[in-house]
Amino acid sequence: MDCRTTSTTKRRSGLTLIELLVTSAVASLLSLGLASLVIYSNRSFAAMANYFDLDRRSRHALDTMSREIRQTNRLMTFSETSLTFEDYDGGVLRYVYDPTERTLTRSKNGQPDSDPLLTECDFLKFSIFQRNPVGGTYDQYPTADAATCKLVQLHWECSRKIFGAKVNTESVQSAKIVIRKQ
Repeated sequence: MDCRTTSTTKRRSGLTLIELLVTSAVASLLSLGLASLVIYSNRSFAAMANYFDLDRRSRHALDTMSREIRQTNRLMTFSETSLTFEDYDGGVLRYVYDPTERTLTRSKNGQPDSDPLLTECDFLKFSIFQRNPVGGTYDQYPTADAATCKLVQLHWECSRKIFGAKVNTESVQSAKIVIRKQ
């Protein structure tokens, strides 16, 4: 029997320290890029969802107010933040903007609606005009009192915050509504 010692020299493979550092750096850069893409996508999605919801609520408020103001008999009192009408049935219809609460509320015969027409409203202004247009323009003559008002202009801006910062989620609405019975 012949006994010999044979030595098998297998090369042991593994990562050197430099290879490990380079791999870690590349993985960190890829993770950072992926995280920033996810954050940007979430912000964009939240901005689009907020804009859609604000626009939907603003259009609903504008449609409701347009329908009701057109059917009123006359404007009784006016300020830049409130309108009071004699409604088609002889009742009192009132719209009031509260800048501290940022809401526009509607009330009929002194009974406010349970939900405001608008929320998160940064700015709202009512203006009143006569029906006669200024020559050569699309503007109407302003009126000094509610008795001669035939046209009401509404203008508001609503916004929300996204992740604690006000971004581009504004909804601006403006309309001129003619009181048909005037």
